Amino acid sequence: MSGEASAPPATSPRAPRPGIQKSSGAVTKKGDRGAKEKPATVLPPVGEEETKNPEEYQCTGILEVDFAELCTRWGYTDFPKVVTRPRPQPTFAPSASTSEKPTVDDQRLSGSCSLNSLESKYVFFRPTIQVELEPEDKSVKEIYIRGWKVEERILGIFSKCLPSLSQLQAINLWKVGLTDKTLTTFVALLPLCSATLRKVSLEGNPLPEQSYHKLMAADSTIAHLSLRNNDIDDHGAQLLGQALSTLRGCNRTLVSLNLGFNHIGDEGAGYIADGLRLNRSLLWLSLAHNRIQDKGALKLAEVLRPFELTHVEVVERRRLLLEKGSQERSRSPSTSRHGDSKTERDKNQLMGVSSFALVEKDKTQTVKTPKGLGKKKEKSGEVVKKEEKSGPGQSPTQGTPKKEDSAKAGKGKVTIPEQKLSKGKGAKTGNKEKRNILMESELVGEATEMVSPLLEPVEHRDGKVFMPGNKVLLHLNLLRNRITEVGLEAFLTVLRDQAQFAKSKSASKGPVGLLWLSLAKNCFSPQCPAYTMIQELMLPRDPISKSKHKEEEPVASST
Repeated sequence: MSGEASAPPATSPRAPRPGIQKSSGAVTKKGDRGAKEKPATVLPPVGEEETKNPEEYQCTGILEVDFAELCTRWGYTDFPKVVTRPRPQPTFAPSASTSEKPTVDDQRLSGSCSLNSLESKYVFFRPTIQVELEPEDKSVKEIYIRGWKVEERILGIFSKCLPSLSQLQAINLWKVGLTDKTLTTFVALLPLCSATLRKVSLEGNPLPEQSYHKLMAADSTIAHLSLRNNDIDDHGAQLLGQALSTLRGCNRTLVSLNLGFNHIGDEGAGYIADGLRLNRSLLWLSLAHNRIQDKGALKLAEVLRPFELTHVEVVERRRLLLEKGSQERSRSPSTSRHGDSKTERDKNQLMGVSSFALVEKDKTQTVKTPKGLGKKKEKSGEVVKKEEKSGPGQSPTQGTPKKEDSAKAGKGKVTIPEQKLSKGKGAKTGNKEKRNILMESELVGEATEMVSPLLEPVEHRDGKVFMPGNKVLLHLNLLRNRITEVGLEAFLTVLRDQAQFAKSKSASKGPVGLLWLSLAKNCFSPQCPAYTMIQELMLPRDPISKSKHKEEEPVASST
């Protein structure tokens, strides 16, 4: 019996049966042969696939494909689908036949009440990622996510697939259960997206720390931000007001801000008004459906008309003026005659030019050159003219009237070989210098566009400094708050001041103030005299009413 039991192990190393794994004892006995054979691979269970690294995937720019592949690689088995956003149906008057059809369908549905019919009926409520496509190339233009929780892993997937969408313009997240942590992750992925992304809507996402101001950081590129229905109170409004502007800097990209349907009161409105003092980029602001009373309305109206600078603002204005003056002196040393002659004297001493030529140069800068001097073409005069042409600190206004003199100097004889210039070469060097001067002037122009509003022209009255007020804000919505006639009077004063300002200044020179103001549904009568005056003042300023009036004029003339 023992011999029969030991026989099978002797024959087992020859050729193992297919599908049977060899024992470890056979590998030890036949070490050479066991070393050559590969270890048996363990197959995954049915229905499971080998996990792939999401970092290795290269996005194609097709959101439907990229999102599905990345979700699979992250281990998601059930994830939202990317679907095209349904377009709204055209509005029309329902007839008797059309109004009866939905009723019949509803009766059939309630009669059958099968699971399939219910799923097809309520497919709208399934988590999806709705996209709006460009009509030409079918690229994703806007993304809408509604009613399902967006976790941090989903945001990680978005950080991989959204940057490949080159035409993405807007992201809309409605009631997606954001937290302060996931909002920070969302803010971090925005710079990765295309530069065309300018609109972000986070509505119905209340946060405990109310950290929405992170979307308005100094490096943010968002131009349109909607934060409706987020339970933002006075503390959140304080953070948003500081993001709009502070004494040291302000947001320069945000154009529209929607804070409707929140819990902002008078204190919060004051913080928003403080942010508008030095902000010159926000054009559209909605504070509708909040809790603002007369105190907050007075603070908002104060910054829209000439207001007094605080002591801290006056000190900062003086510091900026001193800094601006020092920068201008460093940029254009030619404005100082003595400083310019000193630097020129050092250069010309190296070139062997006499001090007499420098004296003549100073005279030509301050005194108009007589006509006979250009005809004589003295050697010293030629040297001076050529130095003026190639001077490093020359401004565009100083260089342009010297063209004829430089051309005349190019025709005459020059004894110094280093300054020997033909007519053609002189033109080339002049063009190069003009290009450099224009580039410098363009850079200065860009810098002046970003200048602080504290450097705007001010008015001094009774030892106080007054700024002209915020004339950049064009649209202000204060619908359904708690403003009475006291607040109306303040806004009436603002509109009268802005109307006077618009008359004294042509429209081509800059903004002139509010073009649209909504104060309806507040705590006053619609027949209030102040409210009637406000409507009369706003009617000629409203661009929509202007366009309607222009459209009605040809119709009236034709009839």
